Amino acid sequence: MSTLRLGFIGIVTSDMSASLAFYRTLGVPVPEGAETAPHVDVVLADGVTLAWDTVEVIRGFDPNYTVPTGSHRIALAFDQGAPAEVDRAYAALIAAGVTGHVAPWDAHWGQRYATVLDPDGNSIDLFAALPEA
Repeated sequence: MSTLRLGFIGIVTSDMSASLAFYRTLGVPVPEGAETAPHVDVVLADGVTLAWDTVEVIRGFDPNYTVPTGSHRIALAFDQGAPAEVDRAYAALIAAGVTGHVAPWDAHWGQRYATVLDPDGNSIDLFAALPEA
């Protein structure tokens, strides 16, 4: 059996332009001009591919696909490297019009943590290890 390795995270979006703008603000290196594409993928520094498909693309091979409703079913968490960077990234996203969900706080598990929502309502966590006391 081969070693399991996460290689691809797919996001289904109702608004490609808004979703890509959000992830660019977060720091994902989305190529300019990708907003009109039905599928976009970007390889992150750790080698994982983050990809977007429009609802129409998904319905092209899954005609019964329905957009989920209610709370998020999966969250993406992005390591910001330092606690102050969690605060900076959260503030920058809020200033860009992103919906804040949980303001930065020091979690009992030893991380500075915050949550925003992407344009499709997905939970996007920002975190960094707190210094040892």
